[in-house]
Amino acid sequence: MYQIFSDHFANHNPGRVILAASLAISAASVTLTANAQDSRLPDMGKLTATGGVSQVEGAGGGGLTPWALITGYGTRDSYGANVHYTQANTQDYRLKTFGAAFGIADQVEFSIAQQEFTGSLAPLNKLNLKQDIFGVKVKLAGDAVYDQAGWMPQIAAGLQYKRDANIGGLGALGVTSVKQLGAKDDHGIDFYVSATKIYLAQSLLVNGTIRMTKANQMGLLGFGGDKKDQYQAQLEGSLAYLINRKLVVGAEYRMKPRNLGVDNEKDFSDVFVAYFPTKNFSVTAAYVQLGDITVFNPTKQRGWYLSMQAGF
Repeated sequence: MYQIFSDHFANHNPGRVILAASLAISAASVTLTANAQDSRLPDMGKLTATGGVSQVEGAGGGGLTPWALITGYGTRDSYGANVHYTQANTQDYRLKTFGAAFGIADQVEFSIAQQEFTGSLAPLNKLNLKQDIFGVKVKLAGDAVYDQAGWMPQIAAGLQYKRDANIGGLGALGVTSVKQLGAKDDHGIDFYVSATKIYLAQSLLVNGTIRMTKANQMGLLGFGGDKKDQYQAQLEGSLAYLINRKLVVGAEYRMKPRNLGVDNEKDFSDVFVAYFPTKNFSVTAAYVQLGDITVFNPTKQRGWYLSMQAGF
């Protein structure tokens, strides 16, 4: 599996792939507006917001953690897709993510994304890390929306293959590879299972995710480390309240492993508001806490997060 994904990213520029996907989705959205009666087009039959927004690693869900929901608004007889751009700024760092995702028959989701992490405070003011991410999610059981009488949530399993594409700006420290920071690998796979339940009468969404991972700072600092080099179960959770059909507020929490001696990694958390003016577009804003980012800068990182998603 590693070889297949590695060959894919070696032979294709992720930025070009995502740009092509973006153009294709934009064209499809225009066609959708002009030919709403064409049965070959996506039906967009799911309720607004039930496709989620784009998670920071490209999957459908919240900003920090994936949900069991499949991206897009296509029902079991259709399909859906979207593109997104996300940026998170703290006092000393910036994370940018852009990507595309495609949902089929409300059962399977494919996603591709690229992250870029940069610094602004010496000695990490020239820091530039890039990571490519390819994800797959499969719905296993339940229905988060339509099974209101039962207790069972919708359950999905997924994986995210991640590969460090670039590590720059640390030459002055003699670092040109994440392995020099103590990481065991520059690529790896996260496995996760998510359970999501929507209580329509209470306008509430509850999600829990268990992630098996070796990733350091989501993989931007490699996988495994000098302190630990085995898969660890990390808990992630989301709670969202639907104020109305177009406005959602909520909070998320994501546990993180601590594998590297140079990075006393901290858990992530946020509070967010998401606005869905139409099913074709959404914007999410959040206040995020990302904790420490390496021993070179022990300041606790807090800041804002903004994500835009377009699709069908």
